[in-house]
Amino acid sequence: MKAIVIHAAKDLRVEDRPVEKPGPGEVSLRLATGGVCGSDLHYYHHGGFGTVRLREPMVLGHEVSAYVEGLGEGVTGLERGQLVAVSPSRPCGTCRYCQQGMQNQCLNMRFYGSAMPFPHIQGAFREQLVAMASQCVPADGLSAGEAAMAEPLAVTLHATRRAGQLFGKRVLVTGCGPIGMLSILAARRAGAIEIVATDLSDFTLAIAKAAGADRVINTGKEPDGLAPYGADKGYFDVLYECSGAAPALASGIGALRPRGIILQLGLGGDMTIPMQAITAKELDLRGSFRFHEEFAIGVELMRKRLIDVKPLITHSVPLADAETAFKLASDRSSAMKAQIVFATA
Repeated sequence: MKAIVIHAAKDLRVEDRPVEKPGPGEVSLRLATGGVCGSDLHYYHHGGFGTVRLREPMVLGHEVSAYVEGLGEGVTGLERGQLVAVSPSRPCGTCRYCQQGMQNQCLNMRFYGSAMPFPHIQGAFREQLVAMASQCVPADGLSAGEAAMAEPLAVTLHATRRAGQLFGKRVLVTGCGPIGMLSILAARRAGAIEIVATDLSDFTLAIAKAAGADRVINTGKEPDGLAPYGADKGYFDVLYECSGAAPALASGIGALRPRGIILQLGLGGDMTIPMQAITAKELDLRGSFRFHEEFAIGVELMRKRLIDVKPLITHSVPLADAETAFKLASDRSSAMKAQIVFATA
């Protein structure tokens, strides 16, 4: 079978990998669609991010949907030919964090396409994939592209849960890539009364406006665009920081009211934090990392048409042109979510 493998920065190859067979409790899948994520781009452009570096060739990808091809012993609740969203998260279930209900912090996590451990955890961008049945969430009624958006949506749903009560709150989103965009949708679904979004790209800001942001600000053209929100110690109740850029965090903190909440989702490496401003305003700085049960919740929200991710999918390319998808996804002036089509129903 063909798989998308990163060997080093800018060294992306479509190459053959062996086909695996499902064991008890596992499912054989024919991959349908895979979305190129920000972490995939970090591996593609830089060979890693922060202290995480590639040390061996690794199959990329963790935002995928697939068709069920075969059922291992003991698998129920799934049918051959069925479209499923595949969670890339495979916690061990036995470590102390899993036992405490914090599976996203699992000590033995096997998350598709991660160079954090060594040997690396191989990713899901391959024509045939064997997964645990528990990773597969039926996606009946969704397109393969929509189902592949379940993973980034789950990231933002987990962050929204970390924020606590959002009903009637004013929200600022800094960084309007796919995670920022899905944060807008999640915050609105959770009851946010006002959402303002910032970015450096008019293209992404236009999509943010269409997705439901009340106001958008290009901080490249208007560096002081958030300044009015800093009056009287701030305006916003919650900040979704989705850029991973220190200047965005600093400007967002300036616009937060005292005892506001910062949700840090952007993973761009270590950032300089304006700790004195956080202290003086008594702000809560909350990290948000991956997800667990939010994955199935996200699929259900999409199936019930309570969250619409279709407008975020701007490009679909065939597996043979996989590198094109990475180049498209890197262009913030013309792409939001680029997906790779592995197979059709």
